Amino acid sequence: CLAIMSPNMLLLDIGMAISFPTIAVPYLLHSTTDLSMDDTQASWFGSLSYLTQPFGAIMSGPVVDYFGRKKASFIVNVPHLVAWLIMYFAPNLPAIFFANGLLGLGTGLMEAPIFAYVGECFLAIGILTMYFLGTVVYWRQAALISLAAPITAMLLILLVPETPVWLLSQGREKDALKSLCYLRGWTKAENVQEEFDKLVVHSRNLTKCVLCCQNEELQGVDDTKECEHRRREKDALKSLCYLRGWTKAENVQEEFDKLVVHSRNLTKCVLCCQNEELQGVDDTKECEHRKTLRPLSLIVMYFLFFVMSGLTPIRPNMVNICDAFGMAGDGKNVVFMVGVITFLAAIIVIFLIKLTGKRKLGITSMLGTGVSCAALSVYAKLYLPETVFSFDRASFPKETSYAPLVFFYALALFTGSNVSWVLLAQGFGAAWNYLVTFIGAKTYVDLETSFQLWGTFAVYAAFGFLGTIYLYFFMPETEGVPLHDIESFYNGKFRTFADDPFIRFFKRFKRKEKTEQL
Repeated sequence: CLAIMSPNMLLLDIGMAISFPTIAVPYLLHSTTDLSMDDTQASWFGSLSYLTQPFGAIMSGPVVDYFGRKKASFIVNVPHLVAWLIMYFAPNLPAIFFANGLLGLGTGLMEAPIFAYVGECFLAIGILTMYFLGTVVYWRQAALISLAAPITAMLLILLVPETPVWLLSQGREKDALKSLCYLRGWTKAENVQEEFDKLVVHSRNLTKCVLCCQNEELQGVDDTKECEHRRREKDALKSLCYLRGWTKAENVQEEFDKLVVHSRNLTKCVLCCQNEELQGVDDTKECEHRKTLRPLSLIVMYFLFFVMSGLTPIRPNMVNICDAFGMAGDGKNVVFMVGVITFLAAIIVIFLIKLTGKRKLGITSMLGTGVSCAALSVYAKLYLPETVFSFDRASFPKETSYAPLVFFYALALFTGSNVSWVLLAQGFGAAWNYLVTFIGAKTYVDLETSFQLWGTFAVYAAFGFLGTIYLYFFMPETEGVPLHDIESFYNGKFRTFADDPFIRFFKRFKRKEKTEQL
């Protein structure tokens, strides 16, 4: 239980960090009693942490490899610990900006220690917790209360041992056995000896390199020497264990072996440019690079459409946007309910995926965000004065309505129902998400200045509708499909994945035309 709770607290802290600007901006924007920000400064404050997150993510993997998962999980709390203290005592705006950038850096650092253990349920809880704090305390007090998350995580980490796999990789077999006994309930060594022996064999097998074994010139090389490819194969097995529900390595060994065979059958995708013998090969033939570029394009486009069609770009100024629409109820309470809805939606998605699959759920949620943004755009155009500006509270309408509140809650529901992280996991997708989120949050004030509220949400609606079309044609169904079969989706000629009565009608019509021509 303790081994699970410590990374859960890291996720809780991340959720609180990324949602902190949402509760701080309403107090700081054009404030007359405390530190004050103008429109541009507020947009930078709301987006800065996303700009620094990739730098932390780059350092995250090496930190875990060098210190081990336990020490790394302890160390990565330090930036957030310092940032929350600076945020509470901040005497000026530079201190606040520095603290927010440090929160982003710490969030990136936390990625590697976290995602090998758990999913993102506690991330939603952290966001919800911060939104709740925004309704009951001042932003400085919220920062002080947030210190509880990294402190609790550090204390819990002290109570758990290092992971057995990392200890075996360092040649510390006795410590690895003790760690496994602890993780299995403080049991005796003889009770876990069989499992430990398998871990030892597994650890030794991790030193073998699939790519190097393909090269006949390396067959006689001492395989105990460090290879540039070994770390990738280790990470592949760990990733497969995570994707199959944080299971043990032996439970996915058969599937992993198939992936290894599949990898060996590749026509030197990674090394073809380095192999002089391949320089004369006909490059018009199917290249293995395409198998990588096609799913990579799905990652890039999915996160682009998801981020720019949901709540993400408006998150830093969400409270003021709710009031600018004249939503019934206080903006802070509305934001808290948004947190509740997105959290519940994330829980429901876990069960819906088994029934509907990822493809249908992803397309439906993307379409829902587009429709919700379009409804908010139409409402703003018809019922809000042109002078309304979410960064100027004096321009907010006096009358309130439940209509925009319903549309906004629908947007929260569909945003929380997305399957981007479930489908694409971490790595490059996380870094790209950070970059797009930074651009979206930073450019919100420019969009609203140029196109008003209705135009801004019309742009987001367009992203939602375009994203729906893109996913309809290019998103495969991966639920219950082995990884090597998923890779085969991208083999051969370019293909789409739309397959329903509507699209089949046009396919039959096209085949009929070709037959008549023949």
